[in-house]
Amino acid sequence: MAVERVVVVGAGIVGAAIGRALAMGRHATSVTVLEKESEPGRHQTARNSGVVHAGVYYQPGSDKARLSREGVRRLRDYCHARALPYEEVGKVLVALDEGDESRLARIHERAAANGVPGLRWLDASELREIEPHVRGQAGLHSPTTAIVDFGQIAAAFLEDARNHGVHLRTGFEVSSISVGPTTRLTAASGETLEADLLVIAAGLHTDRVAALAGDSPFPRIVPFRGEFHELVPSARHLVKGLVYPVPDPRYPFLGVHLTKRVDGNVLLGPNAVLALAREGYRRHDVEAQELRELLSFKGFRTFARANAATGVREMWGSLNRRAFIAAARRYVPEITPADVIRGPAGVRAQAMDEDGSLVDDFRFSRVGNIFAIRNAPSPAATASLAIADLVLDQLGLDET
Repeated sequence: MAVERVVVVGAGIVGAAIGRALAMGRHATSVTVLEKESEPGRHQTARNSGVVHAGVYYQPGSDKARLSREGVRRLRDYCHARALPYEEVGKVLVALDEGDESRLARIHERAAANGVPGLRWLDASELREIEPHVRGQAGLHSPTTAIVDFGQIAAAFLEDARNHGVHLRTGFEVSSISVGPTTRLTAASGETLEADLLVIAAGLHTDRVAALAGDSPFPRIVPFRGEFHELVPSARHLVKGLVYPVPDPRYPFLGVHLTKRVDGNVLLGPNAVLALAREGYRRHDVEAQELRELLSFKGFRTFARANAATGVREMWGSLNRRAFIAAARRYVPEITPADVIRGPAGVRAQAMDEDGSLVDDFRFSRVGNIFAIRNAPSPAATASLAIADLVLDQLGLDET
């Protein structure tokens, strides 16, 4: 089936992948990708650690597990074909004590069930062979976990899309949506655009745009700022690839880890502190109306009460540089305060249900001729090409 006019709201990596798939498969006579900023991919796409996740953590059978494994294969092939950086530096999950080791064994089982290739359990000496400066009593090695530049990849997706006739419209911030046989989108500037099929991939603003289209207000997007530090060039040799903690299911976020990047930098972080604006990349970035809406959300207040101790710890790490560094030193003791400088920050679009529970898996919804990606957390960038295929399948668009 083909349609006349398709509009995709959001030109981050997921929206770019969807626009590309629509155009290259000739699924529509006209495809337009809208972006509210002056250039695409300025938010989550450009502000992340650049890790291609192999599918180690995810619940077997979940969309995250399935789409990440397919996404890895597709993304690796795409980067090689386009001569984009794709480095399989590998990842070690490091157990510091027996509690960590017990949880790591369960993760090992989950990763094996997901078909993650090359997994290897490490004792302390084997861990040091892979990461000589890391200390732990055990580890799990995922050798195919890779690093890329997702901003470059998104730009390549859009280049492909435009070469196949997609129209990219920047500076188009959707302010209202009129739903009917034909959907009309109005920009803040007053400009209008019509669509026979609308796909919403608006990242930090997905819930708002979906609500404009008559979709449920839930899940809501709650923004969490992730702050990074970096190792100075003389200390980058302390980390060869990716060094991660063992997740603790009692806490909603992963914790500080160490990540090599394709530009040679090594990131420490991120933490996870509540952002006071959806695009609040700095501590003093505050949007009063957004903050009022958040505090009036009963589900968020429930979440905040249940995770108060975690929130205090994350905030302390944000305000106290030595505490942040100490979290990284648990895994790489040779790191000193002189080795660390402040790095970039990103904001995670965390979806939260009405009862205050965090949405863990990808979530999609459809209302008439409008399809919304309501939750696309990590590994969405890894899975972007697979997500695009899923969206086309859900919309009933054929492969021809």
